Amino acid sequence: MSNSGAFCPRCGDAVELPRERRMERGEPSLCDACYFDDFELVDAPERIQVLYCSDCGAVKRGKHWEDVGAKDYTDIAIDAVTEELTVHVGAESISWAVEPEQVDETTVRLTCHFSGVVRDTPIEATVVVPAKLASGTCDRCGLIAGDFYAATVQVRAATRNPTDSEIADAREIANEYVAEKEAGGDRDAFVSSIAEVEGGLDVKVSTTQLAREISNRIVDAHGGSVDSSERLITEDGDGNRVYRTAHVVRLPPVAKGDLIDPGDDEGPVLVTAAHQTLSGIRLTSGEEFGADFEDLPERAVLGERRDAEETTLVAVEDEHAIQVLDPETYEATTISRPSFVDPDAETIQVFKHREGLHAVPADE
Repeated sequence: MSNSGAFCPRCGDAVELPRERRMERGEPSLCDACYFDDFELVDAPERIQVLYCSDCGAVKRGKHWEDVGAKDYTDIAIDAVTEELTVHVGAESISWAVEPEQVDETTVRLTCHFSGVVRDTPIEATVVVPAKLASGTCDRCGLIAGDFYAATVQVRAATRNPTDSEIADAREIANEYVAEKEAGGDRDAFVSSIAEVEGGLDVKVSTTQLAREISNRIVDAHGGSVDSSERLITEDGDGNRVYRTAHVVRLPPVAKGDLIDPGDDEGPVLVTAAHQTLSGIRLTSGEEFGADFEDLPERAVLGERRDAEETTLVAVEDEHAIQVLDPETYEATTISRPSFVDPDAETIQVFKHREGLHAVPADE
């Protein structure tokens, strides 16, 4: 007779079980022999499918695509199988290992070894699950391939065209910000296209939020303002109106590095900053200069910093004048001596324009 007074409901044999295990799942416990007849340590799927995007490498998990950064998909297949495997609730001290075998380009055979302890009895199990790799196109790459965009950043400038450096910087700002969003897991963030157009740069992006932030960052870097507008392009399947937005970045009328005549008869200025107001260096004296854009004459720009040429510093005449060689005629010419000129220098940068010849600070 069983000391516990329990009997196996299947075979009728007496069972020696601790009090807490005399009932399992609301029914009298089976003896070990009958229990292990039906016991499965692991429940595994017959096969799994790993769907990946052939363009970006993202993997579809459930209804969503995830960027995984995998160079091959063996680890992805292992993860997918792991998610589908379930271990019996009665097992303890579980350990397991997976041995992948590449059968062909699209099939990985995963042999999964498990061990554990059930009813104080060590038990092992091995299951083999084939994983099928299938390529497709994720939602994001499908939109990119279809030239989808929700908003445009149009980089323009007042009374002029943006400079090459402004164009290059706006391009970099757009790409870097979108890369930040992508790195943070935002799969809705992408640049559809970046193109130089007459008068500036057009950046087409996937969301209005991207366009708004890119526009603000360009203005933070170069000054100016942003004008936004939207137009109705369609309605979705639920009858909701779908709009496309345009953010026009208006850069200031002058840019950093421009050489300008502010129209005050004090000589030209090298622009060092152009945001909400203009800052610069007076070429005749080296003194700091500041002004509002609306105070500049219509044709203020004389050239750019890169237009300056190197020439010989012939002599320092006095506190206010130096003698240099004219880069075109090679004649000794007396010009103003600004504070930024090193009197011991052998050569300096000069800029020749309609108002004459002036020294220019060295490019930093």
